[in-house]
Amino acid sequence: MTIFNFYLFDRNGTLLYYHEWNRRKQSKMPQLEEAKLLYGMLFSLKSFVAKISQLDSKNTGLSFKTSKYRLNFYETASGLKFVLNTDLYVTNGKELLQEIYEKIYVEYVMKNPMCNLGEPIGSQLFTAKLDEFVRLSSAFTSKIT
Repeated sequence: MTIFNFYLFDRNGTLLYYHEWNRRKQSKMPQLEEAKLLYGMLFSLKSFVAKISQLDSKNTGLSFKTSKYRLNFYETASGLKFVLNTDLYVTNGKELLQEIYEKIYVEYVMKNPMCNLGEPIGSQLFTAKLDEFVRLSSAFTSKIT
């Protein structure tokens, strides 16, 4: 199992944070353009799911997979959107994202007076804690198969 990369967006689609670990293929477009495309896809998927769902629920997460990767998505009540791209064998992506929100984001961004909410995250402590958390998770391995 492996984790490729992580995105964090605010409720308006602004990229607040990006980190990658075992990304196999680099995009030829700038990171910000790639993030905008990803956010647009998430927005469309959420809208599509809401329209075809028979239940009127406020599902905060979703996951979909292709033949190469799995995209895991978690949205908080405040509209923060956490995205984790993994290989196909990671099945607990939503739970990982909830933990990242509760244990890393809340502790090292929301409670940090030096971090301005709604602005890109530049905290080295947040980066270090996120990296440590991901590397210690059962979903992470440094080998790319």
